[in-house]
Amino acid sequence: MTFSFDLTGKTAIVTGANTGLGQAIAVALAQAGASIVAVGRSSMDETERLCRDAGAKFHSVQADLSSLEPIEHIVAEATAVSGRIDILVNNAGIIRRADAIAFTEKDWDDVMNVNLKSTFFLSQAVARTMLADERGGKIINIASLLSFQGGIRIPSYTASKSGLAGLTRLLACEWAAKGINVNAIAPGYFVTNNTEALRNDPNRSSEILGRIPAGRWGDPTDLGGAAVFLASPAANYIHGIVLPVDGGWLAR
Repeated sequence: MTFSFDLTGKTAIVTGANTGLGQAIAVALAQAGASIVAVGRSSMDETERLCRDAGAKFHSVQADLSSLEPIEHIVAEATAVSGRIDILVNNAGIIRRADAIAFTEKDWDDVMNVNLKSTFFLSQAVARTMLADERGGKIINIASLLSFQGGIRIPSYTASKSGLAGLTRLLACEWAAKGINVNAIAPGYFVTNNTEALRNDPNRSSEILGRIPAGRWGDPTDLGGAAVFLASPAANYIHGIVLPVDGGWLAR
């Protein structure tokens, strides 16, 4: 038996693809042969260049997932460009930092709207297209170590990522028999905009590095292999997992 990681002929939507983890995932999928529909709030010129350098077709959709308004447009545009959506990577996410005792309703709602609400309804919209032609597909959510742990000073982020792990399992239970694989990746501590404050704090950075067996912060490119695997035929019998890519953090 052979196992294929080839994504040639597949089309992947990647949200939050303008920078960081989303950009790295989009490029990895492109290198595996997928056409990319990149969704983001800001310019995706660099992502486009990297994907086209890999030989992939590329289309960008400017959208802000803090509301549900752009979801119908994203799905319609991706379908019009490619014919069908085979892969969805729900990577777009934001974070707000403050002590729980002082956390505001706005910071709670802003994070939950992007990280959990829009993720669910975009998954629902894409799954409807996958179910309509009975050809299935792959949905990959980007969870977090905070799907397993509590963290500090990020209550809405922790709640959203814990909820995303549960949502991944729920959707897998409902859609697995219909040919849709729903899984998640839980990145550890990566060099991204979201971790800039931690990396700039000498004490917190030292504490974090001291617990990572790999001895370093993750580079966004470290996430590509997991995304390609879960998007590929090699993962056809994998449903509802949350796969840590964390340099061994949870093992310690």
